[in-house]
Amino acid sequence: MTGILQFLKGCGRQVATGNKAYFLWLGALGAAILVGAVGYWHQAQLGLLATNMRDQVSWAFYIGNFTFLVGVAAAAVLLVIPAYVYHWGPIKEVVLLGELLAISALAMCLLFIMVDMGRPDRLLHMFPGLGTPNWPHSLLTWDALVLNIYLILNVTVVLYILYQAYNGREPAKKILVPLVLISIPVSISTHTVTAFLYNGMAARPFWNASILAPRFLASAFCSGPAVMIILFQILRRTAKIPIKDEAIWKVAELMSYAMFFNLFLLGAEVFKEFYSSTQEVRYTQYLWFGLGTHKALVPYAWFALAASVAAFFIFVIPRLRTNWVLLNVGCLLIWAGVYIEKGMGLVIPGMTPDTLGEIYEYTPTGTEWSVAVGIFGVGFLVLTILVKISVPILVGTFKTPATH
Repeated sequence: MTGILQFLKGCGRQVATGNKAYFLWLGALGAAILVGAVGYWHQAQLGLLATNMRDQVSWAFYIGNFTFLVGVAAAAVLLVIPAYVYHWGPIKEVVLLGELLAISALAMCLLFIMVDMGRPDRLLHMFPGLGTPNWPHSLLTWDALVLNIYLILNVTVVLYILYQAYNGREPAKKILVPLVLISIPVSISTHTVTAFLYNGMAARPFWNASILAPRFLASAFCSGPAVMIILFQILRRTAKIPIKDEAIWKVAELMSYAMFFNLFLLGAEVFKEFYSSTQEVRYTQYLWFGLGTHKALVPYAWFALAASVAAFFIFVIPRLRTNWVLLNVGCLLIWAGVYIEKGMGLVIPGMTPDTLGEIYEYTPTGTEWSVAVGIFGVGFLVLTILVKISVPILVGTFKTPATH
């Protein structure tokens, strides 16, 4: 027990110390969280009327961000499989950082679900005994279940690895390997269940496609690693953590395969909609070309496609993806492309036109933007704290006094 208390006190000291840039970054995150808190207070007072969501579009900006971030969290498996299944050394050295990103992304996912519920007391409906989660019939309950299980698994793995490293010990394989292997199907299930949540709605033809789950996974393996690649470079420069070029190149190579698969599935879905030309094509038409004068999403859709295609060509050509400038440009492009594709480009067209044929063109309010800024501030704060604790342990500067 004494060792655990020393570890926790040491973690506190790591978080409380740093250079000027570190505290400026914390100040910026604190300001973002304050903006979000003010926005959420306003929403709590007025209810969801403070947003632009209405009966016609009842899922919108919050759910779009949630869907995107589930993919970012699930993408940690792209590091876990090469590291622990194929035992590829360079990836194994950075897999913990992917799990830290997954924890922060899951925290943001759960917060976006909470704010989308309107009043905070509605969260109680998700708990058995206190509410009526309607499990196992409700896919919403399944989604909440797998997300929380995945969060618990990641936190357990990270804490175990860090505490063992802090004490100068190697993690026991009989404990670590089963946890990691269990996390692989759970990771995939988080985004699969989210896709089922959409395509199980027969009244929403735009989402009612059997390839939605593989599309979700393919896009997740693009956007999540894009964040990881940039994070690896920042940590290598600021924290002097030894991340090999081979690890970054391998992640970039795996991303190129995922990008091709994502674009192929997108093309297959668009072909099916326009070639069959049933009455349900109006949802896809609204996204890509608009309906009459209603063209709010058209620029976003084409920008997302252009960004994803440009990023694919950067990543698929080895000479380009090993150029640091182009690599980072490609990461930003694919991040933007997938963010739009799984946010505005997924949620809004699924509800426009509504089931009665009315077109309500949704745009987020200032309240929604401020709440989102606050949630991203919380997520980056969680990631910053976790990295601030983890990196010194990984490089050996923060360890139990007995090992000094």
